[in-house]
Parts: sequence; structure tokens; C-alpha cells
Amino acid sequence: MAATAAITWQMRGRHFIINFLVFTLCYPLANLLAAHSNITRNVALPFESALPFVPWMIIPYLSSGIFFAASFVWVRTADDLRVLSQRLLLATVVATLAFAVYPLRFSMARPMIDNPLFAALFGFLSVVDRPYNQLPSLHVAFCFVFWRALQTSFVPTLARILLTAWLALVAMATVFTYQHQFLDVVAGLMLGLATILLVRHGRTQANVALYYLLAAGVTLLVGVLALHSMLAMYLAVSLLLVSLAYARPDRCFLHKRQGRYPFWIWLLYAPYLLGYRLTWCCVRWRERRRPPFIEISERLWIGRRLSAAEAEQLPPRPVVIDLANELSETPALRNGDYHYFPLLDLRLPDAAMIDEIVELLLRKIGEGHTIYLHCAMGYSRSTLIAKHYMEKIAR
Repeated sequence: MAATAAITWQMRGRHFIINFLVFTLCYPLANLLAAHSNITRNVALPFESALPFVPWMIIPYLSSGIFFAASFVWVRTADDLRVLSQRLLLATVVATLAFAVYPLRFSMARPMIDNPLFAALFGFLSVVDRPYNQLPSLHVAFCFVFWRALQTSFVPTLARILLTAWLALVAMATVFTYQHQFLDVVAGLMLGLATILLVRHGRTQANVALYYLLAAGVTLLVGVLALHSMLAMYLAVSLLLVSLAYARPDRCFLHKRQGRYPFWIWLLYAPYLLGYRLTWCCVRWRERRRPPFIEISERLWIGRRLSAAEAEQLPPRPVVIDLANELSETPALRNGDYHYFPLLDLRLPDAAMIDEIVELLLRKIGEGHTIYLHCAMGYSRSTLIAKHYMEKIAR
């Protein structure tokens, strides 16, 4: 997502819903796991027994939920929205995994609360948040993320000062409402700082590696730690391997040869490959009334990966250029003049690879061949290469 891209309410809503769903799945689940394990250990330091309980601080403490929703409205640019969303997701998944792997319980009991309003607010808190989910404090990590995200949205100096003061008060409230220990706060600050260092502004391509990493983390929490499923462990490891491949980035991680994958690749990446296969089937069904490929110029056709029946609609004996890293080639098309260029989905290929493919197009078309150029779904990679080809011949 480019920093200069227009920001829409659909984009804001999509990012908010993803964060809301991940949080409402992972956070209560970590609390539930700790409660069922009868956890009593804590990381309280000796001086904390002297810290006062301040009932009115429940108000800034609960305002974190308002910031969680409002921050998606307040950020100004598409890049700010992306960064906010990814930092919150990363903080949520890392923190809840920590809660589940090493659960803790707050060490001190709250005194009686005389004020009816504060008593009601603490009653609400006790329903939605048990005394677990301690280290790191997700409240504090979120405050750090909110602060960084909203500094540029609050233009007047006074507004930025008030924002900083209130978020600092929210972080302090975690201690004085008897929700967190001092070390939880320190760990929360470290987690918030880590998300800021790891998710940076100005990225022009989708952070695919991060999303696969987050999916692996959620799978590990829900499937492995909560449900004790070995199938979920396999899925989490497979997602981690895909995340690593995108982070490197490794275009050849699937070792596709002559349109097919070796057996051991299926063992490692079956969830990823089957996911793309299912997506391809859904795209075929959704676009069943549209042609599966189009003619871009004389002797050049582009589209998606074809079924056997669709492949019969191509001109006879085409040269096939396959850009689909994630799908095996249609058997009818991989036995002729077949060329494969591994391009990662959702990532721009490097200039050298683009030039190599365009040069092959120029050579084959110059020899009088008809070309079928395709990627997995026909949306991005094949269109990108065709655009570069058309620019090349227009010079």
C-alpha cells in the first residue's frame, strides 16, 4: 500500500475488523487458558505492595478501548493506517502467545470500592478481563502504538501534549487499578517499541511475510496451546515456512519443475498450496461468465492458470510462460514449449527478472510463435509483464 494512496472508509473498516477479530479471539482465550490452569504465580516486586489503589483511574484505563476504535478513524494516510494495523496485530499476537506460554496472575486483591460509578466500571472490567494476561501489558504496548500513530493526526501542539499526557495516564492506570505489575509495564513498553521498529512507514508492497507470521501465531495459540491439535502444529509450521520464504525473499522456495512440485514440497507446504488451489477454484467460479484469457496484442494472450477444458480454447501449440509460483501447471500446457519464471505473489519482481521475461516474449513472438502468459489468478503478475512488454515494443 503506497503512502500516497487515497484512504477510504472501507480500508479503515477492514483493518479495524481484522484487528477486532484477532483481539477478541486471542485475548479472552489466553485469559481462559490461565484461569483453567489455576495459575497463581506473579512477577510482583517488593515495593509494589506499597502502591496505592486509585479507583478513578479506571476511567483512563478503560479509555484504551476508545483509542483502539478511534485510532483507525483518526489516522490520515493509507500508510499510517497500514502501519497502525500491523503494529496492533503484531502486539496482540505476540502478547497473547506470551500469556498462554507463561501465564501469570496479579498478586494483590482490590479493596472495596465505595463510589457506585467506579464500582460499576470495575464490575464491567472483571467480566471482560480476568486477573491474568499480565506480562507484557498489552494496554501499555497499545498506548505506545497509539501515541506514535496519532502524533501527526493531532496538529496543534496542545493537542499532541494532551494526547501524550492521556496515554501516559492510561499506561500508569494499569498499575494503580491493580491490573498489572511493574514488570508487566516494562515488558509492554518493550513490546510496543519492538512493533515500531519492526513495522516501518514507507513500505510500497504488502508485508506478506508478516501476515503469514501472524497467521502462524494465531494458529499456534488456538490450535496448539488451546486445542492441543497436532494438525494445527503442522499448519503453524507450514505457515512459518511460507513467512520465512517471503521474508528472505526466496522465489524458488517451492522448487517447481516443469510445472510440478516434488513430493516433499507437498509435505511441507500443503496448506499453502491447497489454499491457493481453493482460491483459484473460487476465482474460476466467480468469473465463469468471463473469458479465462484475453488477447493483449498480436500473438500474445494473458490470463490465469487454466483448466484442461479452458486450455483447449487457446490457439494451437502456444508457447506457455508460467508465472504462477503457487499452482501446478495444467498438464496439457506443460508438455510443449513451456517456460516457468517463479514470481512471488503480491510482490513486485525485480527489474532483471522482468527484463528476462520480456526478452523471451520479444524473441518468441519475433519467431512467429503465439504466447500464453499467465499467473495464478490473472490479476497482477501476468498483467504487469504484459504492460512492460507493451511499453518495450512502443519505444
